Amino acid sequence: MDWRNTDHPLAGGLRRDGRRRDDIRIVVWDYTGLGYARYHARDVNKDYLGCVAENKVLHNALLSCVKDSDFKTTIYPLRLSSMALNTSSMSVVEENTKSVEPPSAQGHGAKLQLSDGSSLYAKLVVGADGGKSHVRELAGIKTTGWNYSQNAIICTVEHASENVCAWQRFLPTGPIALLPMGDKFSNIVWTMSPAESNSRKSTTEEEFLKDVNYALDYGYGPRPTSGLLGTGDMFSWFKMDATISTNEFFEIPPKVIKLASERMVFPLTLRHANSYASKRVVLIGDAAHTVHPLAGQGVNLGFGDAFSLSRIIAEGIALGTDIGEVNLLKKYETERRSANIMMMAILDGFQKAYSVDFGPFNILRAAAFHGANCISPLKKGIISYASGEHKLPIFL
Repeated sequence: MDWRNTDHPLAGGLRRDGRRRDDIRIVVWDYTGLGYARYHARDVNKDYLGCVAENKVLHNALLSCVKDSDFKTTIYPLRLSSMALNTSSMSVVEENTKSVEPPSAQGHGAKLQLSDGSSLYAKLVVGADGGKSHVRELAGIKTTGWNYSQNAIICTVEHASENVCAWQRFLPTGPIALLPMGDKFSNIVWTMSPAESNSRKSTTEEEFLKDVNYALDYGYGPRPTSGLLGTGDMFSWFKMDATISTNEFFEIPPKVIKLASERMVFPLTLRHANSYASKRVVLIGDAAHTVHPLAGQGVNLGFGDAFSLSRIIAEGIALGTDIGEVNLLKKYETERRSANIMMMAILDGFQKAYSVDFGPFNILRAAAFHGANCISPLKKGIISYASGEHKLPIFL
């Protein structure tokens, strides 16, 4: 979606509020100097590839959409204490939990007890409360997955000039990403071992910035060489474009000169809910699945979930179906589960592939990189799949 031209209210919120960058290019390479790929909007005949926005900007834009909608909306700045299913079919708030259950709470809905002692009754509870979802826990939905034994350091940094490219370099301990936010700011997402993350979180700003610039440029291994980036490689006959110079292929990421936020550390996991839906409860986003951040696909999967669920609920309402019925909610699960599993498997495969530093395997990774960069149909398919426009197989 082109956030600059669309009339969607979310786009308006993103345009108005805070830092974002919506005309990015993407450059990906590895520490061996062998693997390299670059993605540009012109590869898929578009004006831009995507939009990078701060989390708070996205939250504010979504909140504005809710407030400006025609739906009756009430926001409760409270925590969920407990949840009981099959107790109501209407949405009301009971201020005194000791009183007799109101007539509107008779039936087959969900009762949510909030942290202030009040209770909320609803036909459907949507768990969109993150990887440690309390809704998922209260609903008794189990998960399958594992810890990566890796942490991510996340922070905002400043450059001397504006960064207009999303950079990602695969290092021996995990990828480092530099994501443009506009106004000379970028976000860092740097994966490493828990011991390294704890050390780099507490080190001085000067030492941290030195480590970041080292990791994004000449550290751990060479830059991609002219021989590898030239057009005379095994994939040159696949190329659809005219010959591109070596200098145009590889650019050096802009230097980071200042920290613009605190450094936060998060453990990385892969988790997948064994079920997305039960009677009166449905999970979306990280509550249903958490993935490695190496390709920035977590939020895109969540958007896909939200779009699918909203459409299926609308169809149910049009047909007069109870929106909390599990048969309706399972349509959403069927639609999204396969798509999410596919992306999770791809990201997990990338993570595992870069956990091995072995000469012949490094060459195979480099060949995959070059294939993704030089084979035009494959490159277009990857971009379309990553942006959520098309499902696999990527050539169709």
